[in-house]
Amino acid sequence: MHAIPNSIHEGMKVYDRAMNAIGTVETFRIGDKDPSIPGVEAAGVSPVLEENQTGLTSILADIFSPDDGLPREVQEKALREGFIRLDADGLFARDRYIFPEHIDRVTAEGVVLNVEKSDLMHV
Repeated sequence: MHAIPNSIHEGMKVYDRAMNAIGTVETFRIGDKDPSIPGVEAAGVSPVLEENQTGLTSILADIFSPDDGLPREVQEKALREGFIRLDADGLFARDRYIFPEHIDRVTAEGVVLNVEKSDLMHV
């Protein structure tokens, strides 16, 4: 996929390519309305992320925790292209980031990925 689908919502189940349930959508951002326009526009944002978005640094600080350890380039890619933060199943499971290229389809059951859980960037 080239973008995070508009039908994504918090709490939606997420499945890997073998249809194993790997967690739920914790939060998401669909991406910029028009990537050719400089700056970041909120196109479709999880209610958790809808707070004051005045500048890129402020947006990055509001969305990404320093504990995530995501490089700035990855954070900016996530804002441009959109992302889903996966609340991974399991007692000691680490949350992961899903980008548009990881999504195969969205069904009534949830988000189906074209990769395994281990292929996703973890936090």
